[in-house]
Amino acid sequence: MTPADPPEDLDEALRALPKVLLHDHLDGGLRPATVVELAAATGHDLPTTDPQELGRWFVDAAGSGSLPRYLETFVHTLAVMQTADGLRRVAREAVLDLAADGVVYAEERYAPEQHQRTGLTLQQVVDAVRDGLAEGTELAAADGLRIRVVQVLSAMRQADRSAEVAALALANRDAGVVGFDIAGPEEGYPPSLHAAAFRLLRDASFPATVHAGEADGLDSIAEALHVAGAVRLGHGVRLADDVHEGPDGAWRLGVLAHWVRDRRIPLEVCPSSNVQTGGAASVAEHPVSLLRRAGFEVTVSTDNRLQSGTSLSRELGLLVRDAGWTLDDVVDVTLTAARHTFLHDDERRALVDRIVRPGVAPGTERPGRHRA
Repeated sequence: MTPADPPEDLDEALRALPKVLLHDHLDGGLRPATVVELAAATGHDLPTTDPQELGRWFVDAAGSGSLPRYLETFVHTLAVMQTADGLRRVAREAVLDLAADGVVYAEERYAPEQHQRTGLTLQQVVDAVRDGLAEGTELAAADGLRIRVVQVLSAMRQADRSAEVAALALANRDAGVVGFDIAGPEEGYPPSLHAAAFRLLRDASFPATVHAGEADGLDSIAEALHVAGAVRLGHGVRLADDVHEGPDGAWRLGVLAHWVRDRRIPLEVCPSSNVQTGGAASVAEHPVSLLRRAGFEVTVSTDNRLQSGTSLSRELGLLVRDAGWTLDDVVDVTLTAARHTFLHDDERRALVDRIVRPGVAPGTERPGRHRA
Protein backbone atom coordinates (compact mmCIF):
# COMPACT_ATOMS: atom_id res chain seq x y z
CA MET A 1 0.00 0.00 0.00
CA THR A 2 1.28 3.49 -0.83
CA PRO A 3 0.27 6.67 1.05
CA ALA A 4 -1.67 7.87 -1.99
CA ASP A 5 -3.41 4.57 -2.57
CA PRO A 6 -4.99 3.10 0.59
CA PRO A 7 -6.94 -0.12 0.06
CA GLU A 8 -10.57 0.16 -0.94
CA ASP A 9 -11.57 -1.89 2.11
CA LEU A 10 -9.57 0.31 4.53
CA ASP A 11 -12.56 1.15 6.74
CA GLU A 12 -13.54 -2.50 7.03
CA ALA A 13 -9.96 -3.55 7.76
CA LEU A 14 -9.62 -0.95 10.51
CA ARG A 15 -12.91 -1.89 12.15
CA ALA A 16 -11.89 -5.57 12.08
CA LEU A 17 -8.54 -4.87 13.75
CA PRO A 18 -8.70 -5.54 17.53
CA LYS A 19 -7.95 -2.07 18.90
CA VAL A 20 -6.83 -0.59 22.21
CA LEU A 21 -8.03 2.83 23.39
CA LEU A 22 -6.12 4.58 26.17
CA HIS A 23 -7.54 8.12 26.12
CA ASP A 24 -11.32 8.40 25.82
CA HIS A 25 -13.47 10.69 27.98
CA LEU A 26 -16.77 9.22 29.14
CA ASP A 27 -18.41 12.66 29.17
CA GLY A 28 -17.15 13.25 25.63
CA GLY A 29 -18.57 10.12 24.06
CA LEU A 30 -22.33 10.36 24.46
CA ARG A 31 -24.72 9.56 21.63
CA PRO A 32 -26.49 12.77 20.51
CA ALA A 33 -29.88 11.06 20.81
CA THR A 34 -29.07 10.14 24.41
CA VAL A 35 -28.15 13.75 25.21
CA VAL A 36 -31.51 14.84 23.79
CA GLU A 37 -33.49 12.24 25.75
CA LEU A 38 -31.72 12.80 29.07
CA ALA A 39 -31.86 16.60 28.68
CA ALA A 40 -35.62 16.43 28.14
CA ALA A 41 -36.00 14.36 31.29
CA THR A 42 -33.95 16.79 33.40
CA GLY A 43 -35.17 20.05 31.85
CA HIS A 44 -31.78 21.04 30.49
CA ASP A 45 -31.85 23.35 27.45
CA LEU A 46 -29.85 22.30 24.40
CA PRO A 47 -28.81 24.24 21.28
CA THR A 48 -31.14 21.92 19.33
CA THR A 49 -33.22 18.84 20.10
CA ASP A 50 -32.65 17.22 16.73
CA PRO A 51 -30.03 14.49 17.33
CA GLN A 52 -28.35 14.88 13.95
CA GLU A 53 -28.19 18.65 14.25
CA LEU A 54 -26.94 18.36 17.82
CA GLY A 55 -24.16 16.03 16.73
CA ARG A 56 -23.05 18.58 14.14
CA TRP A 57 -23.29 21.37 16.72
CA PHE A 58 -20.88 19.59 19.06
CA VAL A 59 -18.32 19.09 16.30
CA ASP A 60 -18.61 22.68 15.07
CA ALA A 61 -18.50 24.20 18.56
CA ALA A 62 -15.49 22.10 19.51
CA GLY A 63 -13.64 23.12 16.35
CA SER A 64 -13.01 26.74 17.33
CA GLY A 65 -9.26 26.25 17.65
CA SER A 66 -9.27 26.95 21.38
CA LEU A 67 -9.04 24.41 24.19
CA PRO A 68 -11.13 26.56 26.61
CA ARG A 69 -13.89 26.89 23.96
CA TYR A 70 -13.65 23.17 23.29
CA LEU A 71 -14.16 22.45 26.98
CA GLU A 72 -17.31 24.62 27.05
CA THR A 73 -19.20 21.97 25.08
CA PHE A 74 -19.13 19.74 28.16
CA VAL A 75 -21.75 21.94 29.81
CA HIS A 76 -24.35 19.93 27.94
CA THR A 77 -22.92 16.44 28.39
CA LEU A 78 -22.24 16.88 32.10
CA ALA A 79 -25.74 18.25 32.64
CA VAL A 80 -27.26 14.90 31.68
CA MET A 81 -24.79 12.79 33.71
CA GLN A 82 -25.88 13.78 37.22
CA THR A 83 -27.88 10.72 38.23
CA ALA A 84 -26.95 7.09 38.70
CA ASP A 85 -29.33 6.09 35.91
CA GLY A 86 -27.87 8.65 33.53
CA LEU A 87 -24.31 7.59 34.31
CA ARG A 88 -25.14 3.91 33.88
CA ARG A 89 -26.76 4.54 30.52
CA VAL A 90 -23.89 6.64 29.20
CA ALA A 91 -21.32 4.08 30.35
CA ARG A 92 -23.33 1.17 28.92
CA GLU A 93 -23.71 2.84 25.53
CA ALA A 94 -20.03 3.81 25.45
CA VAL A 95 -19.05 0.15 25.76
CA LEU A 96 -21.47 -0.88 23.01
CA ASP A 97 -20.24 1.84 20.65
CA LEU A 98 -16.59 0.99 21.26
CA ALA A 99 -17.21 -2.74 20.82
CA ALA A 100 -19.03 -2.10 17.54
CA ASP A 101 -15.93 -0.23 16.35
CA GLY A 102 -13.68 -3.20 17.09
CA VAL A 103 -12.17 -1.90 20.33
CA VAL A 104 -11.28 -4.83 22.59
CA TYR A 105 -9.85 -2.86 25.51
CA ALA A 106 -10.54 0.72 26.62
CA GLU A 107 -9.74 2.96 29.55
CA GLU A 108 -12.64 5.35 30.07
CA ARG A 109 -11.73 8.49 32.00
CA TYR A 110 -13.97 11.00 33.71
CA ALA A 111 -13.95 13.32 36.74
CA PRO A 112 -16.27 12.01 39.48
CA GLU A 113 -16.37 15.46 41.10
CA GLN A 114 -18.30 16.76 38.09
CA HIS A 115 -21.25 14.42 38.63
CA GLN A 116 -22.46 15.41 42.10
CA ARG A 117 -25.06 18.11 41.42
CA THR A 118 -27.98 15.91 42.49
CA GLY A 119 -26.30 14.63 45.62
CA LEU A 120 -24.37 11.55 44.47
CA THR A 121 -21.30 10.76 46.51
CA LEU A 122 -18.02 10.22 44.71
CA GLN A 123 -18.27 6.50 45.40
CA GLN A 124 -21.82 6.35 44.05
CA VAL A 125 -20.59 7.95 40.84
CA VAL A 126 -17.86 5.34 40.46
CA ASP A 127 -20.33 2.55 41.26
CA ALA A 128 -22.85 3.77 38.67
CA VAL A 129 -20.19 3.94 35.96
CA ARG A 130 -18.92 0.51 36.93
CA ASP A 131 -22.44 -0.93 36.68
CA GLY A 132 -22.94 0.66 33.26
CA LEU A 133 -19.62 -0.67 31.95
CA ALA A 134 -20.52 -4.16 33.18
CA GLU A 135 -23.95 -3.99 31.54
CA GLY A 136 -22.42 -2.86 28.25
CA THR A 137 -19.80 -5.60 28.37
CA GLU A 138 -22.48 -8.24 28.91
CA LEU A 139 -24.65 -6.92 26.08
CA ALA A 140 -21.67 -6.77 23.73
CA ALA A 141 -20.75 -10.35 24.60
CA ALA A 142 -24.28 -11.43 23.73
CA ASP A 143 -23.61 -10.02 20.25
CA GLY A 144 -20.32 -11.91 20.03
CA LEU A 145 -18.12 -8.88 20.79
CA ARG A 146 -15.53 -9.30 23.54
CA ILE A 147 -14.40 -6.08 25.16
CA ARG A 148 -12.95 -5.02 28.49
CA VAL A 149 -13.45 -1.45 29.72
CA VAL A 150 -11.94 -0.06 32.90
CA GLN A 151 -11.95 3.31 34.64
CA VAL A 152 -9.38 6.09 34.96
CA LEU A 153 -10.44 8.73 37.47
CA SER A 154 -9.64 12.34 36.62
CA ALA A 155 -9.36 15.30 38.94
CA MET A 156 -10.04 18.76 37.54
CA ARG A 157 -6.81 20.71 37.57
CA GLN A 158 -8.54 24.06 38.20
CA ALA A 159 -10.17 22.65 41.37
CA ASP A 160 -8.76 21.51 44.71
CA ARG A 161 -10.14 17.98 45.05
CA SER A 162 -7.29 16.01 43.49
CA ALA A 163 -6.16 14.39 46.75
CA GLU A 164 -9.74 13.30 47.41
CA VAL A 165 -10.07 11.80 43.92
CA ALA A 166 -6.67 10.11 44.24
CA ALA A 167 -7.85 8.45 47.46
CA LEU A 168 -11.04 7.40 45.67
CA ALA A 169 -9.01 5.78 42.91
CA LEU A 170 -6.95 3.86 45.45
CA ALA A 171 -10.10 2.71 47.26
CA ASN A 172 -11.35 1.21 43.96
CA ARG A 173 -8.10 -0.16 42.59
CA ASP A 174 -9.38 -3.73 42.96
CA ALA A 175 -12.79 -2.85 41.54
CA GLY A 176 -12.07 -1.68 38.00
CA VAL A 177 -10.21 1.62 38.52
CA VAL A 178 -6.74 1.31 37.01
CA GLY A 179 -5.33 4.83 36.87
CA PHE A 180 -5.50 8.53 37.78
CA ASP A 181 -5.41 11.66 35.65
CA ILE A 182 -5.75 15.42 35.86
CA ALA A 183 -7.81 17.13 33.17
CA GLY A 184 -9.22 20.54 32.31
CA PRO A 185 -7.45 23.79 31.37
CA GLU A 186 -3.76 23.02 31.11
CA GLU A 187 -2.21 26.48 30.94
CA GLY A 188 -2.05 28.11 34.37
CA TYR A 189 -2.91 24.92 36.28
CA PRO A 190 0.33 22.90 36.46
CA PRO A 191 0.67 19.46 38.07
CA SER A 192 2.56 21.06 40.96
CA LEU A 193 -0.78 22.36 42.25
CA HIS A 194 -1.70 18.71 42.84
CA ALA A 195 1.59 17.47 44.25
CA ALA A 196 -0.07 15.98 47.35
CA ALA A 197 -2.33 13.78 45.20
CA PHE A 198 0.54 12.52 43.09
CA ARG A 199 2.64 11.84 46.19
CA LEU A 200 -0.21 9.74 47.61
CA LEU A 201 -0.40 7.75 44.38
CA ARG A 202 3.36 7.18 44.15
CA ASP A 203 3.47 5.98 47.75
CA ALA A 204 0.71 3.48 46.90
CA SER A 205 2.38 2.36 43.62
CA PHE A 206 -0.61 3.49 41.54
CA PRO A 207 -0.13 4.77 37.96
CA ALA A 208 -1.00 8.22 36.67
CA THR A 209 -1.31 9.81 33.27
CA VAL A 210 -1.42 13.59 32.91
CA HIS A 211 -2.87 15.84 30.22
CA ALA A 212 0.29 17.68 29.17
CA GLY A 213 1.70 19.17 26.01
CA GLU A 214 -1.75 19.76 24.56
CA ALA A 215 -2.38 23.48 25.18
CA ASP A 216 0.90 24.24 26.95
CA GLY A 217 4.52 23.52 26.17
CA LEU A 218 7.60 21.70 27.39
CA ASP A 219 7.45 23.02 30.96
CA SER A 220 4.03 21.43 31.37
CA ILE A 221 5.34 18.12 30.09
CA ALA A 222 8.35 18.31 32.40
CA GLU A 223 6.12 18.86 35.43
CA ALA A 224 3.89 15.97 34.42
CA LEU A 225 6.92 13.70 34.40
CA HIS A 226 9.01 15.01 37.27
CA VAL A 227 6.40 16.41 39.67
CA ALA A 228 3.44 14.16 38.95
CA GLY A 229 5.47 11.07 38.11
CA ALA A 230 3.26 10.37 35.09
CA VAL A 231 3.96 7.08 33.35
CA ARG A 232 2.00 8.19 30.27
CA LEU A 233 1.42 11.60 28.70
CA GLY A 234 -2.09 12.63 27.67
CA HIS A 235 -1.54 14.11 24.20
CA GLY A 236 2.08 15.23 24.63
CA VAL A 237 2.20 16.62 21.10
CA ARG A 238 4.13 19.77 22.10
CA LEU A 239 7.05 17.46 22.74
CA ALA A 240 7.63 17.94 19.02
CA ASP A 241 9.00 21.41 19.93
CA ASP A 242 12.01 19.53 21.33
CA VAL A 243 12.47 17.23 18.33
CA HIS A 244 14.13 18.24 15.05
CA GLU A 245 15.05 16.30 11.94
CA GLY A 246 18.29 17.50 10.41
CA PRO A 247 18.98 17.80 6.67
CA ASP A 248 21.06 14.64 6.96
CA GLY A 249 18.04 12.74 8.27
CA ALA A 250 19.46 12.50 11.78
CA TRP A 251 17.25 13.34 14.76
CA ARG A 252 18.27 16.08 17.14
CA LEU A 253 16.48 15.85 20.47
CA GLY A 254 16.49 18.19 23.43
CA VAL A 255 17.04 17.01 26.99
CA LEU A 256 13.32 16.51 27.72
CA ALA A 257 12.65 14.69 24.45
CA HIS A 258 15.56 12.36 25.17
CA TRP A 259 14.14 11.68 28.64
CA VAL A 260 10.76 10.70 27.20
CA ARG A 261 12.15 8.57 24.39
CA ASP A 262 14.89 6.92 26.46
CA ARG A 263 12.34 5.82 29.06
CA ARG A 264 9.74 4.73 26.49
CA ILE A 265 7.06 6.96 28.01
CA PRO A 266 4.00 6.60 25.77
CA LEU A 267 2.11 9.50 24.22
CA GLU A 268 -1.71 9.31 24.11
CA VAL A 269 -2.16 11.25 20.86
CA CYS A 270 -5.63 12.31 19.70
CA PRO A 271 -5.26 13.72 16.16
CA SER A 272 -8.73 15.14 15.41
CA SER A 273 -9.05 16.67 18.87
CA ASN A 274 -5.63 18.32 18.57
CA VAL A 275 -6.62 19.85 15.23
CA GLN A 276 -9.84 21.19 16.77
CA THR A 277 -8.03 22.83 19.70
CA GLY A 278 -5.26 24.34 17.58
CA GLY A 279 -2.54 21.82 18.41
CA ALA A 280 -2.07 20.99 14.72
CA ALA A 281 -3.13 22.56 11.44
CA SER A 282 -4.40 19.26 10.03
CA VAL A 283 -4.03 15.54 10.48
CA ALA A 284 -1.59 15.53 7.55
CA GLU A 285 0.64 18.00 9.42
CA HIS A 286 0.05 16.58 12.88
CA PRO A 287 3.29 16.03 14.85
CA VAL A 288 2.26 12.47 15.64
CA SER A 289 3.94 11.31 12.43
CA LEU A 290 7.17 13.15 13.21
CA LEU A 291 7.21 11.79 16.76
CA ARG A 292 6.63 8.26 15.52
CA ARG A 293 9.40 8.52 12.93
CA ALA A 294 11.70 9.81 15.65
CA GLY A 295 11.14 6.64 17.66
CA PHE A 296 8.74 7.72 20.40
CA GLU A 297 6.14 5.38 21.92
CA VAL A 298 3.14 6.75 20.02
CA THR A 299 -0.40 5.58 20.62
CA VAL A 300 -3.57 6.90 18.96
CA SER A 301 -6.81 7.71 20.79
CA THR A 302 -10.12 9.49 20.29
CA ASP A 303 -10.23 11.93 23.25
CA ASN A 304 -13.91 12.91 22.84
CA ARG A 305 -15.81 10.96 20.23
CA LEU A 306 -18.88 13.24 20.34
CA GLN A 307 -17.01 16.53 20.04
CA SER A 308 -14.81 15.20 17.25
CA GLY A 309 -17.50 13.15 15.52
CA THR A 310 -15.07 10.28 15.49
CA SER A 311 -14.18 6.73 16.43
CA LEU A 312 -10.83 5.01 16.89
CA SER A 313 -11.15 3.40 13.44
CA ARG A 314 -11.78 6.84 11.95
CA GLU A 315 -8.74 8.35 13.68
CA LEU A 316 -6.51 5.59 12.35
CA GLY A 317 -8.08 5.91 8.90
CA LEU A 318 -7.34 9.63 8.81
CA LEU A 319 -3.67 8.92 9.52
CA VAL A 320 -3.59 6.44 6.63
CA ARG A 321 -5.42 8.67 4.16
CA ASP A 322 -4.02 12.06 5.14
CA ALA A 323 -0.66 11.40 6.76
CA GLY A 324 0.65 8.51 4.67
CA TRP A 325 0.53 5.80 7.33
CA THR A 326 0.33 2.14 6.34
CA LEU A 327 -1.71 -0.63 7.89
CA ASP A 328 1.53 -1.92 9.41
CA ASP A 329 1.93 1.46 11.12
CA VAL A 330 -1.60 1.14 12.49
CA VAL A 331 -0.95 -2.32 13.88
CA ASP A 332 2.31 -1.10 15.39
CA VAL A 333 0.71 1.77 17.35
CA THR A 334 -2.07 -0.58 18.41
CA LEU A 335 0.47 -2.98 19.88
CA THR A 336 2.23 -0.04 21.54
CA ALA A 337 -1.05 0.91 23.19
CA ALA A 338 -1.58 -2.66 24.39
CA ARG A 339 1.87 -2.72 25.94
CA HIS A 340 1.21 0.49 27.84
CA THR A 341 -2.23 -0.09 29.33
CA PHE A 342 -2.60 0.25 33.09
CA LEU A 343 -3.15 -3.50 33.34
CA HIS A 344 -0.70 -5.86 35.01
CA ASP A 345 2.06 -7.34 32.88
CA ASP A 346 0.45 -10.75 32.35
CA GLU A 347 -2.79 -9.10 31.23
CA ARG A 348 -0.92 -6.82 28.83
CA ARG A 349 0.81 -9.81 27.29
CA ALA A 350 -2.52 -11.52 26.75
CA LEU A 351 -3.88 -8.35 25.13
CA VAL A 352 -0.89 -8.14 22.80
CA ASP A 353 -1.44 -11.76 21.83
CA ARG A 354 -5.10 -11.04 21.11
CA ILE A 355 -4.08 -8.36 18.61
CA VAL A 356 -1.39 -10.50 16.99
CA ARG A 357 -3.56 -13.63 17.00
CA PRO A 358 -7.15 -12.34 17.24
CA GLY A 359 -8.74 -15.78 17.13
CA VAL A 360 -7.12 -16.90 20.38
CA ALA A 361 -9.27 -16.71 23.50
CA PRO A 362 -7.86 -14.80 26.48
CA GLY A 363 -6.14 -17.05 28.99
CA THR A 364 -5.03 -19.65 26.42
CA GLU A 365 -1.89 -17.82 25.21
CA ARG A 366 1.48 -19.35 25.89
CA PRO A 367 3.31 -17.14 28.42
CA GLY A 368 6.38 -15.23 27.32
CA ARG A 369 5.55 -14.98 23.63
CA HIS A 370 5.53 -11.18 23.64
CA ARG A 371 7.24 -8.75 25.90
CA ALA A 372 4.73 -6.20 27.23
